Amino acid sequence: MLSSALASSQSVPTVTGDPKVDKLLSQMTLKEKLTLIHGTQEDPKAYQGQAGYLAGVPRLGIPGLRFADGPPGVLTRHPSQAETATMGVAATFSAKTAEDNGLVIGREARALGIDVALQPFVNIDRDLEFGRGYNTFGEDPFLTSIMGVAEVKGIQSQHVMAQIKHYVAYDSDSGNIFVDDQALHEIYVAPFDAASKIGVSSIMCSYNRVNGTFACGNKNTLTTILRDQIGFKGFVTSDWGAVHAVGFITAGLDMEMPGEPADGAGAAFSIPSFFDFKPVPPQPPANSVQDMIADMFGGHIPEEPDPGGMNIGDFGFKESPKKMAEALKDGTVDEATITRTAGRVLLQIAKFGYLDGMQKHDFTTQAIEENAKIIEKTGEEAAVLLKNDNHALPLKAADLDSVVLIGPTAAQVDSIGINGERSVGLPERQIGPLAAMKKISGNSNIQFAVNDDFTGSTIPAALLTHDGQPGLARTTYVNGGPATTRNLRTDTQIDFTKKNGNPLPPDGTLSWKGTLTPSHEGEYWIYLQALGTNAVLSIDGKKVAATGVIQGTVHGDILQANQDNVVPTPDGLDNVRRAVHLTAGPHAIEIKTSPDTSHAPVQLRLNWYTPEQRKADHEAAIEAAKHAKTAVVFLWTRLQPVFGLPGDQNKLVEEIAAVNPNTIVVLNTSQPVALPWIDKAKAVLEMWWPGDEGGWSTANLLLGKVSPAGRLPVTWGKQLTDYPATDPRYPERSKKGIDGKTTYSEGVNIGYRWFDKEKIDPLFAFGHGLSYTTFAYSGLKVSKSSDGLDVAVTIKNTGSVASDEVPQIYLGAPAKAPSGAQFPVRSLVAFDRIHLAAGESKTITLNVAERQLQYWSTADTAWKKPAGARELSIGASSRDLRLHTTIN
Repeated sequence: MLSSALASSQSVPTVTGDPKVDKLLSQMTLKEKLTLIHGTQEDPKAYQGQAGYLAGVPRLGIPGLRFADGPPGVLTRHPSQAETATMGVAATFSAKTAEDNGLVIGREARALGIDVALQPFVNIDRDLEFGRGYNTFGEDPFLTSIMGVAEVKGIQSQHVMAQIKHYVAYDSDSGNIFVDDQALHEIYVAPFDAASKIGVSSIMCSYNRVNGTFACGNKNTLTTILRDQIGFKGFVTSDWGAVHAVGFITAGLDMEMPGEPADGAGAAFSIPSFFDFKPVPPQPPANSVQDMIADMFGGHIPEEPDPGGMNIGDFGFKESPKKMAEALKDGTVDEATITRTAGRVLLQIAKFGYLDGMQKHDFTTQAIEENAKIIEKTGEEAAVLLKNDNHALPLKAADLDSVVLIGPTAAQVDSIGINGERSVGLPERQIGPLAAMKKISGNSNIQFAVNDDFTGSTIPAALLTHDGQPGLARTTYVNGGPATTRNLRTDTQIDFTKKNGNPLPPDGTLSWKGTLTPSHEGEYWIYLQALGTNAVLSIDGKKVAATGVIQGTVHGDILQANQDNVVPTPDGLDNVRRAVHLTAGPHAIEIKTSPDTSHAPVQLRLNWYTPEQRKADHEAAIEAAKHAKTAVVFLWTRLQPVFGLPGDQNKLVEEIAAVNPNTIVVLNTSQPVALPWIDKAKAVLEMWWPGDEGGWSTANLLLGKVSPAGRLPVTWGKQLTDYPATDPRYPERSKKGIDGKTTYSEGVNIGYRWFDKEKIDPLFAFGHGLSYTTFAYSGLKVSKSSDGLDVAVTIKNTGSVASDEVPQIYLGAPAKAPSGAQFPVRSLVAFDRIHLAAGESKTITLNVAERQLQYWSTADTAWKKPAGARELSIGASSRDLRLHTTIN
């Protein structure tokens, strides 16, 4: 029997080293192995609107996998909770909080039937012009590594795979990146290295080229660095459409997404695929891709500048039209390569228990209340008090009768900023700061002035006609059929909502036509508000607004309430807001709707915000500030303008500060912005995009129920040209680059390291953040440990308020740097977040890991520790270092 068992085991080739996985591989046909390395279309009856689907092998009990977008949160056809934005999580400087957020993401994924959460996003915020920089953990590779690893642990604790992204050097809107080997290892690969060490299931490779070769077909980064140097054991998935040739599989790519093109309606937007056997679809027209992406991410709303045309780079590009069948036939790809890649995928399926019944594809109740506690706490911990002159914050209870909150995001919490491939939240959970403050304080006299009304008012019936008759002509197409099977009627206004008790039946295909006749010329802000449907608005034959979701693609499938604006409408509708210049007199108007697969009642409203009302609301805000003791101005931004606030928000602060000396500003941004009024504001509180529970978080901080203690994960410069990627002296670093190449010539000196090297004074330093108390540092001691150095320090809360503190350790450059190596003036090597009661003192020990004492030697292709003395400092930010010592 023993010899028989040995013979049986020896007959199974060793591919992964896992006997169960290797046996399954030996039983699979070539076609079945291929099924595990490219995406396909899930059965429409089961499809959840997720980003991707990998078919399994039912014959062998191998299940399929669902992949869903983030970060943060989980985007499917089921609305799900909005967590604090990634930059906000980074600002907590708390690995525990990051892990808790990962747990929330994992729980949501599990409840929604998702196997792979496409997060965390661990690229580096090196360029404020990078359109996705807002979704990072900031500018520092060590902070990014710690927070990314913690989130992975939280996600994977729920039997959900985390897929960390985007590998690698995807830190610019340029698609052609050149970076030196030391910076590549120390800055851009570092977070992926850290995640690999704790067993992240998978990595997503990026769209860009790295040193001339596409990242998803780059043997140096995928095989030499990731497999040989780092020892990564999981699988590598392409970003959606980042494969440009079948040969990418031989460079180290394991899985192509989204894979097989859709049939039927979904085929209108096909991404080239190579690892399957379906015919090659035509390259999508550039303008159709641009239009789709613009609609998907909400277009540009009236306050924002027009960003101009969108550069889709190499999307849809094919290096070669050859597909897998031809590659196998001519020997370009062999079966052993396919077996190896399928084995990497199957190994993770086994590791997560999916072969043993641990997978879950049904929809079950979400842990709303448990998650909400973490989201609210994260919003509080993320808040960075940038400035607080004369203890302007917290607001005093006795003054609340004379406080006015100004701005639309005071009444409605700016929970997500921009949808951007993330969960868009639950409107019923999104209590605004104003209501939360009234509830927590018990004071209902806190005043409010909107200044900029995101909701508007329904366009009056008197201005809508058709064929000389009142109202718009409505056509209802029966079963979506042709005009010969239609029902006709007239509607005096477009206002069909649950709030009004008159939503339209589900799955309707309708249109309204007629004339809008404003009495005078001006810029009118038109608001197309909808839910349960797709909707398009045209004026004078030109499409001016469309809801941003497309069926059969990868972003949720149904229209959700925060898809297209800063916030949903107060009654929970999506809100597509556009500025339209109208002359006095008649304008042709048409609205069309079509089903969005939600099978929900169709809600539709057409509102506007007239020039006269905008002027009146602004004047009312200034007047309210003039008569209040304290004015709290809420400011917001999405992505445009870069390093700025949309619309007239800066002017608003200037005007309010001119009439009220006690002006406080609350920011909802995810990147630094210019603050030209900073000297005129008494206090500035950065709340980031805090998630569904952010109204409560904001209220607790303003009222002093919690002391802020978040820290900046980015350097807040005085001007955009202070940053290395946007310094006009170095055009090669910009997203435009030189001759189509963007070179990271700053090397390891990104973020605060650049500011230190160039001796530039930031407005607020990396790691900066105030609290409602003060802290003293003493007793710095350094000793060797089994992994690097142990650094002990005593911290005392010297104020009268309990609060967290975030001690940060920075390591200086060696006195004599090795030849050819780069060293920043100082770099973050350890941090912690601790809580101290008023007057309390604690001695804590932070570990500086051995890797943080090393540099990547390009000459030796290895990590080395430099000889000689180095300064080690500890303090409250990169520019507020309290204690120093020298180590050798």
